[in-house]
Amino acid sequence: MSKAVDVDENLDYLPVMPDDRSVPIGCIGAGFIMADCHLVAYRNNGLNPIAIASRRLDQANEVAHRHAIESVFETYQEMLADQRIRVVDIAVPPDHQLSVIRDVVEHDHIRGILAQKPLAGNYAEAKQVVELCRQAGITLCVNQNMRYDHSVRACRSALDRGYLGESVLATIDMRAIPHWMPWQRRQGWVTCRIMSIHHLDTMRFWFGNPARVYASFRTDPRTKFDHVDGIGLYILEYASGLRCMICDDVWAGPAREGAAEDLGIRWRVEGTTGLARGTIGWPHYPKRVPSTIDFTTNETGRWHQPRWDEVWFPDAFVGPMAELLTALETGSEPAMSGEDNLKTMALVDACYVSAREHRAVSPTEIERR
Repeated sequence: MSKAVDVDENLDYLPVMPDDRSVPIGCIGAGFIMADCHLVAYRNNGLNPIAIASRRLDQANEVAHRHAIESVFETYQEMLADQRIRVVDIAVPPDHQLSVIRDVVEHDHIRGILAQKPLAGNYAEAKQVVELCRQAGITLCVNQNMRYDHSVRACRSALDRGYLGESVLATIDMRAIPHWMPWQRRQGWVTCRIMSIHHLDTMRFWFGNPARVYASFRTDPRTKFDHVDGIGLYILEYASGLRCMICDDVWAGPAREGAAEDLGIRWRVEGTTGLARGTIGWPHYPKRVPSTIDFTTNETGRWHQPRWDEVWFPDAFVGPMAELLTALETGSEPAMSGEDNLKTMALVDACYVSAREHRAVSPTEIERR
């Protein structure tokens, strides 16, 4: 007979903030993610970005003015020499990350790095990044920011509290049309490393590392440059018997070509003693649409529906930086450390191998290469 579990609808969905929010942050990059997400969230939560550099000086100046950043540098190399900076926030394309981080680790006054996902272009490059930071004694945190979507964290809280029992089946179903970045044209990939990486990492956040993954791709009719991974379908198998399914439909019907749209992201976790379901509000950005969670348990026999006002874009973007600053403050490893993210990068690379070779692939196969 299972032990009774008291149900509290006040789930833990917000990040832990550092005691000291004044740590000086230097920002590399001035594109959408930095200007409209990171810096908005940092200013709203009292963090301290003091410097910025970007490939385009005029863009860096505009973003600095918008967010009251005191110092603008013509190059990020000049910014890194600023002895005030303790943490660097890197928002550059993945194929530039490794070279940028090689420069960052040469500066002894820098103690932490927040790097965008994907961490470099593949598992092998990500492993080099992690090793560079380890050798330099720099704490690396990877911006897997969907872990700080409020419904994703709320679901993790429900799982940790035992509300759902043993996990049986989990699904994420995305019907949305992302805006691909211009630099993706030279990469030859779109969905798996950019969008699906969020959902694959969320499954790891909820349940740990899968034993194997089966992936299937087809190209997206709307994306005109060459790519291998438009629409992505994934099955994750766990040793416990848990199965996870992800559908990342970036076509989502001809909604940009004249048909009515039906867009959204829904997720669901079924357990032996409870069920949770939710929505992700991001596809409606820039409209502020909070993500949601509903959950039920054998104990109560009814739906619990906690709600909040915060949204993933931009509010959740304070979470990864807060995690890094808290880790530096306490001398601990961030949950989204570089070492942890290698597991996500191996899972992503396993998906590409699986889709190409039409077989299930274990992430350990990637790690052994």
